[in-house]
Amino acid sequence: MPGGSAADSSMPHRSETGDGPSVIISAPPPLQGLLETHFQLPVEPIADDIARAALMRRARQEMGELLATEGYFTPSLSLHAAPGAVPVLTIEPGVRTLVAEVRIDFKGDLAIDTPERRARIESLRTAWSLGVGSPFRSGAWEEAKAALISSVSRDDYVAAVIDESRAEVDPVSARVRLSVAVDSGPAFRYGPVVIKGLDRYDQKLIHNLVPFQAGDPYRRDQLQAFQARLQNLIQFGSALVSVEPDVAAHQAVPVEVALSEAQSQRVSLGGGYSSNTGVRGEASYANHNFLGRALRLGSLLRLEQKRQSLSVSVDGVVNREGRWYSLGAIVDRTSIQDLVTLREKVVLNRNQRLGNTETRIGVNWQREDRDPKGGLQQTNETLVLDGQLRYRSVDDPLFPRDGSMVEVRVGGGSRHVLSDQSFLRTYFRHQYWHPVGSRHVLFLRAEAGYTFAGSRFGIPQEYLFRAGGIQSVRGYAFQSLGVREGSAVVGATAMATGTVEYNHWITPGWGAAVFVDAGDAADGVRHLDPVVGYGGGVRWRSPVGPLALDLARGHRDGKLRLHFSIAVAF
Repeated sequence: MPGGSAADSSMPHRSETGDGPSVIISAPPPLQGLLETHFQLPVEPIADDIARAALMRRARQEMGELLATEGYFTPSLSLHAAPGAVPVLTIEPGVRTLVAEVRIDFKGDLAIDTPERRARIESLRTAWSLGVGSPFRSGAWEEAKAALISSVSRDDYVAAVIDESRAEVDPVSARVRLSVAVDSGPAFRYGPVVIKGLDRYDQKLIHNLVPFQAGDPYRRDQLQAFQARLQNLIQFGSALVSVEPDVAAHQAVPVEVALSEAQSQRVSLGGGYSSNTGVRGEASYANHNFLGRALRLGSLLRLEQKRQSLSVSVDGVVNREGRWYSLGAIVDRTSIQDLVTLREKVVLNRNQRLGNTETRIGVNWQREDRDPKGGLQQTNETLVLDGQLRYRSVDDPLFPRDGSMVEVRVGGGSRHVLSDQSFLRTYFRHQYWHPVGSRHVLFLRAEAGYTFAGSRFGIPQEYLFRAGGIQSVRGYAFQSLGVREGSAVVGATAMATGTVEYNHWITPGWGAAVFVDAGDAADGVRHLDPVVGYGGGVRWRSPVGPLALDLARGHRDGKLRLHFSIAVAF
């Protein structure tokens, strides 16, 4: 890029003493910051020709090196000073050097002439980022070489190195010829898995997660996926998977797994408040090595004003396909909208997590006593086959700003198999976050459910629908939208709700929101009569999770309701 004069293409940079500036730098704006940051101007004013010559000698050397990193190899520097004025050091960088030729050669196993290797070499050359005609920069040159060797060593060639690299600059023509020679070394294959750091757990826990077999070709992505699986295991505080690039062991390179075991038992207490279910206190116990077999035992006692529950679960070990089984039991009591329920439930699930997708297929038996005030008291029993799929892709799982979440659930029971009523329940939910600028987020939510049955009687409340409250239709009390039985609101066979919310983050931790919710729950789609709630609120990214405080107005009854939730572990 041609340089410009100090008058029309630069901003001065002053080196000041207590008495005023000693020298002013003048350079084209793209280079001004580079020179300001890395070139030290004299502290004292230039007193004579000797100081002037020393400054110019140092400037030509140091600024020349700085400008060369940006592709300027023929700069001109001059120092001018009118009588009584501050000297001005003017830099004109000259013509920027462009890449005229690129040559990338290979040796080692990758250079063996086979169709597969030729195709890979062509792909590597095509992916080279500093192509012919590109401005030459030292940073871009180093980044291109790093990307090249990373691509070569990703598959097979873990010991690959840059054997030679050269940038031949012709200052007269402002052109540079680049050459790189890569030595791939031999192709590596996996050998034995060497595990370090295990004390409480059997090595089978690790071997069951290994995604490759001895003798398979080395793949960096496989090692990274293996390491991620180990890091996700609650039994370990840290995990590192690596191979040593020892060419002598390339036919069976050992895979080293270094582990740090986490504490196997934990007791925790917590508390919180939600306008849905009131004040909450809870106590939990977890054992990640139950029966000495790396099984995960978890139990939770939760006491809320409107809900009390006790649950126990045992989860098996995750295998290499991301699959595990779990067995659990729960007893809970709720008193919401004049409906009192007491439920006992036992469940066996097959779970799987692959990337952003989680699936669950299970069978559960439950018994529910329902007592609606002024309605029909019943005891319902059912055996349900239940399936759930959840896909989540967000930038931050705790405070999402960009991404989406989809959940689909289908389950049902039959009168012929330990159920009081035959039914099929379907449910769908989609949440979407879209960033608007740097501080705004648009949030959209839609959910719908329908239970196919001859009657809702005989079906536990878990497989019916109510709406209202946080994460539903704000402006209406929690689960106040449903079917009336006496003075109580009970679950219905159909439900649909949705949300449009706009968040503005005033600071990184605090924000404000406006929203509109709509929806209803009723016996049958034709009886749905959606209500609307709207309002605004405050958002806080607290250390323990998101806090939302909303004031919403229910359009149907004109009432204002405050919706609030926060949970704290201690």
